Amino acid sequence: MESKGCVEIFPETPPKGCVIWLHGLGANGHDFESVVPFLKIEPSLSIWYIFPHAPSIPVTINNNFVMPAWYDIYALDRDAKIDENGIRESASRIKTLINDAEDKGVPTEKIIIAGFSQGGVVAIETALTYPKKLCGLISISSYFPTSETIKPHASNTEIPVLICHGREDEMVLESMGDRAYRNLMGMGYEVEYKTYPTGHNVIAEELIDIGSWITQQLTT
Repeated sequence: MESKGCVEIFPETPPKGCVIWLHGLGANGHDFESVVPFLKIEPSLSIWYIFPHAPSIPVTINNNFVMPAWYDIYALDRDAKIDENGIRESASRIKTLINDAEDKGVPTEKIIIAGFSQGGVVAIETALTYPKKLCGLISISSYFPTSETIKPHASNTEIPVLICHGREDEMVLESMGDRAYRNLMGMGYEVEYKTYPTGHNVIAEELIDIGSWITQQLTT
């Protein structure tokens, strides 16, 4: 089902939990719609999946070509300028989706924020700064460019975090995922870090691990 700028998959029974999953640069909400069965999560958990679409904007690193993007990217090197305003504007939009899910009966303590690549950056920003306790944060093939400027909210200083990254990732180097892991650990977060024999994508083994992690968070 598609509505309010999102692809949504509803459980057969009233939702007990919610996963909001953000796609990467140039994709849309349909990009991860097909992974749900591969997570192998028991239907009894009654998870509502929300896959939002990013807006289309000019992206500097791609010669200002207009494409779906959560924020502008000037370059991928460590010292490149960061579009912090764009990241935070997108995070604000995702917070609205969290609020909507809560209004529809899912407590924020049962909402997990996930994101791939660019979406992972926004997922981190969203989850760490959201003013109510969330269930968990998943960053996939991503990085943490706002580690020095983010202002975490006290409600989510203990949020569980899962970072997954391909060891052969040629777009977002695995070292960037490792740096995000170390930055979050240094900030006091509980972080699990997993790597996989793949590039800038997800594989079956990874999806099973993500599904197990989601199940663990929603049942504890």
